Amino acid sequence: MKKLSLIATSAMGLEAIVGKEVKDLGYECKIENGKVTFEADELAVCRANLWLRTADRIKIKIGEFKAKTFDELFEKTKALNWGDFLPENAEFPVIGKSVKSTLASVPDCQAIVKKAVVEKLKTHYKKTGWFSEDGPLYRIEVALLKDIATITLDASGSGLHKRGFRINQGGAPIKETLAAALVLLTRWTPDRPFVDPFCGSGTIPIEAALIGQNIAPGFNREFTSEKWDWIGKDKWDLARQEVEDKAKYDQPLDIQGSDIDHRMVQIAEANAEEAGLRELITFKQMQVRDFTTTKEYGVIVGNPPYGERLGEKNAVEQMYKEMGQAFAPLDTWSIYMLTSNENFEQFYGKPATKKRKLFNGFIRTDYYQYWSSKRPPRNQ
Repeated sequence: MKKLSLIATSAMGLEAIVGKEVKDLGYECKIENGKVTFEADELAVCRANLWLRTADRIKIKIGEFKAKTFDELFEKTKALNWGDFLPENAEFPVIGKSVKSTLASVPDCQAIVKKAVVEKLKTHYKKTGWFSEDGPLYRIEVALLKDIATITLDASGSGLHKRGFRINQGGAPIKETLAAALVLLTRWTPDRPFVDPFCGSGTIPIEAALIGQNIAPGFNREFTSEKWDWIGKDKWDLARQEVEDKAKYDQPLDIQGSDIDHRMVQIAEANAEEAGLRELITFKQMQVRDFTTTKEYGVIVGNPPYGERLGEKNAVEQMYKEMGQAFAPLDTWSIYMLTSNENFEQFYGKPATKKRKLFNGFIRTDYYQYWSSKRPPRNQ
């Protein structure tokens, strides 16, 4: 078994949640800005890709070193053990980025890394001509930060937010990884009601259903590293069997999603159907001001309109007021709202128990959390 340095990349503000997920998989980790790093074996590549709900992608760190000149970048990249990772027919495009580094030209850095890998593989495979690059994909990234070059292989392929079942979406869909984080940040347990009154294409209720039945978010998709011989089909089979064994398909759930737009409700239903979760979630067309319930000890999670577009602000702020009035009687419920509107608490009519800064794409938002002080009875 190889000892690998793995990186689970993360959106800003979600690093601690990704770190907890990594620890829950059984791996010690280090939480840093934008990433969580951990040492593990090949099986961990499979498990991390399948199970991490809030990470953006899984990378394997091949090397890290200081590089202030192109010669340094070339020689130190060439010195890495590329033959341990890339087969002779590997397709290995190089992508890059550079921040606050002497080597600021990303295209030049990419070209040099590519050349260095080629030279190392020529020596390893005792080859003089061109490589065919008609085999499995091994996407290499060179990332320079303050003259430190980190060379990685992307083990995910498509970003981990692409669960494989979104067949349609609305105008501003929330990423599945952020939606999962919003659910994980609540105190919700699968035996309690869960409501999203702004469900859009259904992302938050679908993520809640996956969490509620302990279904791995990557169960329905493929990953680039599934075709890597040095990991092997047997490890992927083992990891996928674990996914099947740990799923709680018999866990009953009470999850509801609603939206003011009947077209979005239809899209949400179709997406839930594609995910195999349609029977677990109730969708309905409804305005948030009309929400009522006799159920207790539930959780409401919403990503309402922010009112950032011209002409929308007043209507959105009025809707926040109506939301506050509709939710006021729900004294046993906990309520969580994500918005960029800095005056949300004023319009909602109540200060939040806690606020957490998060980014929805490039929009800085706050996650307003209203915790119920009432705990459900032990048998609830």
